[in-house]
Amino acid sequence: MSNTQVATWFERKFEFAFPTELYPNVIIRLLGTPARLEDLILDRPAGVMTAKRDGKWSAQEHAGHMLDLEPLWMARVEDYLAGAAQLSVADLSNRKTDDANHNSGDRGEILTRFRKARTQLADRVAGLEPTLFSRTIPHPRLKQPMRLVDHLYFVAEHDDHHLAKIWELISG
Repeated sequence: MSNTQVATWFERKFEFAFPTELYPNVIIRLLGTPARLEDLILDRPAGVMTAKRDGKWSAQEHAGHMLDLEPLWMARVEDYLAGAAQLSVADLSNRKTDDANHNSGDRGEILTRFRKARTQLADRVAGLEPTLFSRTIPHPRLKQPMRLVDHLYFVAEHDDHHLAKIWELISG
């Protein structure tokens, strides 16, 4: 049994009842994630960052996982632009993160690549017509329709989930 206070991601339920017009707020939240991640992990000792508890990911692996999912977030943005029937499916086993061996990688490289990928995501959506943020496509796991603004909010919530896990791990 883990001593976490952070809710399990796959048990979370989402209600997207906020107005579409809040999309700039969500985009700026997404743009702030790299700085928050850097503040959490940049100057931490390697042993703290790579320590595993209860066979779960280390803080550095959580950071690497955030980077690993950037292509999925971008693919889903492209799904909205293409009018796809369903959003791109995630690998719920997180094989990419497990196979990446982020603990042996360079933390600075993870941070640099994450910032670059997140900036590309924000730049991609920032130039879109406001009406596109209300376009709806079903989410494959949640089995509910999501507007583009909801997808971006979902990404921001996923960010916060992993930031909270990292904070919990490095705080002891």
